[in-house]
Amino acid sequence: MSDSDRDGYEIEAMTALRRDLHAHPELGFEEHRTSAIVAEQLEAAGIAVTRGLGRTGVVGTLRAGEGTRAVMLRADMDALAMPEIGTPPWRSTAENRMHACGHDGHTAMLLAAARHLARTRGFSGTVHFVFQPAEEGRGGAKAMVEDGLFERFPVARAFGLHNMPGLDVDEMAVVAGPQLASSDSWTVAFRGVGTHGAKPHLGRDAVTAAAQFLMALHTIVARRIDPLQPAVVSACALEGGDFHALNVIPDEVRIGGTARAYDRGVRDQLEAEIGQLAQGVATTFGIAADYRFIRRIPPVVNEREATASALEAARVATGGRVRTEFPPSTAGDDFAFFGCVPAAYVWLGNGPAVDGALHHNSAYDFNDGALPTGARFWTALVKRELPI
Repeated sequence: MSDSDRDGYEIEAMTALRRDLHAHPELGFEEHRTSAIVAEQLEAAGIAVTRGLGRTGVVGTLRAGEGTRAVMLRADMDALAMPEIGTPPWRSTAENRMHACGHDGHTAMLLAAARHLARTRGFSGTVHFVFQPAEEGRGGAKAMVEDGLFERFPVARAFGLHNMPGLDVDEMAVVAGPQLASSDSWTVAFRGVGTHGAKPHLGRDAVTAAAQFLMALHTIVARRIDPLQPAVVSACALEGGDFHALNVIPDEVRIGGTARAYDRGVRDQLEAEIGQLAQGVATTFGIAADYRFIRRIPPVVNEREATASALEAARVATGGRVRTEFPPSTAGDDFAFFGCVPAAYVWLGNGPAVDGALHHNSAYDFNDGALPTGARFWTALVKRELPI
C-alpha cells in the first residue's frame, strides 16, 4: 500500500481512473461519459450531486459542521481535438481526441480529495466541487455562470489548479496577481476593387493593403502599449486570392489573429489599436476595412487574500516546496469567469518538460506522480478555508 493510500486518498484507484479518462477523451460539451463517472464517484461518497450545469458540468456539494462559509474548487474535464502519438497502455481510443492538457489528472485529483473529505469531514462549512466542461475554448465556465452557478452555489472564494511541466510533481507555484492572459480573437477584411494583375492601377489593391497592415501590426505592442505592460498581438490566419488565378488581384483579403494581455486596460487598448490601424491602412489605400474584435476570455488575476490562503495550503501539501515567484502564462483559461468572487489559480508540478511533456503536445501524458500532491493541496485548502 502506498503512503498516499495510507493517508486515505485512494491514489491507486484514482490513478486507474485518470488513465481510464485519458483512454476515453471527450471534447467540450461532449463529456457525457466523463461527467457520468464524476457524478457516480461523488454520489458513492455521499456527496450531493447536481448534473447538467453548463450542459455537461457537475457540481458536488459537501457540508460538514455548523460553518456557514462556502468555497468552490474547480477541475476541468474536456480533451482536445488532436491525435495522440504517444504509446502508453492507456493511450486515447478516440480518433483525433486526446487529453493533451492534463484535464484527466485535474478531474482525478479533485475526485480523490472530495472522497477523502467526505470520509474525514475535517472542516466546518460547505465545499462545492465544480467539474467544468469545455475549458478548451468552447466557453464552459461562462456557460456554468450563465446557468446560475453562483446563484445556486454562492461561495466566498473560488480556487483553480493546473498542472505545469517543468516543476517537480511535489512542487507548486502560488503567486498573487496575473496568472494567465486574456484570450481574444480579431479579424480584418480589407475590401478593395479586384482587377487584372497586369493592370493594378485600375483597381484598389487589398493584397498590398493587407501586407502593409501586417508589417505595422507589431508596432502596436512595440510603440503603443506601455513597455511595462506585457501584451501579444499575433496574426494567425490569412486568406485572399487563388493560386489557380495568379493574374487576378482579389477584391478581398481577410486576416485574423489573437490578442493577449494581463491588464484589463491594455486589453481595451489592443482592441482599439488594431481597429485604428486597420482603418488607417484602408484609408491610405482607398479601400474599406471591416474589423471585428471578439472578446473570449478575460485574464486570470489572483486575488491577494485568496492567494495567501492557497499558498499556506500548498506549503502543507508539498512540505514547503512552493515557488512564490513564477512567470504568468500568455495562455488563457476560462477560470477567469469565476473571478467574480475572490479567486486564486495555482500551478502544480507535472515533472520534467521533456519528451513531449508540454501542454497541447501530441505526446503529452499527465504525470500520475502529481496526483497525491494535488489531492493533498485541495484537502489542506478546505481545512484552511473552513476550519473547525
